Amino acid sequence: MGEISEGLEQLLYTQPVPSTTANQLRALLRWERGSTRQVAALLGVSQRTVQRWVTRKAGSSRRPSARHEQTIADLVRARWQPRVRARRRAEAEERGVVVHTRARFGFRAGAGSSDDPRLRLITAHLPGAVTREMFAALEAGAGEKQHELILSRALGHAYFRGSGQRAHGLQVVLGDIDFIGFALL
Repeated sequence: MGEISEGLEQLLYTQPVPSTTANQLRALLRWERGSTRQVAALLGVSQRTVQRWVTRKAGSSRRPSARHEQTIADLVRARWQPRVRARRRAEAEERGVVVHTRARFGFRAGAGSSDDPRLRLITAHLPGAVTREMFAALEAGAGEKQHELILSRALGHAYFRGSGQRAHGLQVVLGDIDFIGFALL
């Protein structure tokens, strides 16, 4: 996942998704009411394997493989706070979001202007239509370049062109994102 995709994902949660595999396994077990058999069926492994992964005895430091760790992380992310995610997404798509970023912005404009990219710290409101487009791209599995294109077009309109009041024809190019964060209004 890229920085923009991760920022959009974080926007949807009120609590962070468990980051360690052990905490993710505990979450899966909690959702399956402690049944290692159900968790094993979800992951496609034996019940004994899941039991080894969650055992806290000294000397039993068996860990899931990288492939299983990714499967566990994907399952937890998909099941984490479903109602909260739906509510926050609907709110973001209706009202829009505030984006706070430090990134390198360049321009494509008429003669006489400097198009050299500069590092800028920007906080701007993005309307709900842009937020819907970004979530649709996220669901479609679009890459980071597609998200950068959507975001550069939206920030160009909202910040650099003053919501269409000035600098007509200015095209903003976004690159080298230092950090990015999204917040609900």
